[in-house]
Amino acid sequence: MKAEEFDKIFDENEKDIIDYLDLSTIKRPNLEPKRINIDFPTWMVKKLDEEAQHIGVSRQAIIKTWLADKIMQIEHHKEAV
Repeated sequence: MKAEEFDKIFDENEKDIIDYLDLSTIKRPNLEPKRINIDFPTWMVKKLDEEAQHIGVSRQAIIKTWLADKIMQIEHHKEAV
């Protein structure tokens, strides 16, 4: 299907366009994991582990969540300025 045809279907408020998509080829750019190594002070690892255990997630999950939150705060601040 050409892009113009897809756009027309979308613009005509077709309720479900999923049938027109090839989901096997979907890519989400910039979401590929990249392994990095970070050294943290012992006290920081202890606090990360305490918080991770408190909410029932892994250390890696708490680090990712907190970093993502901080990055989003910075981006929102940039947009507001």
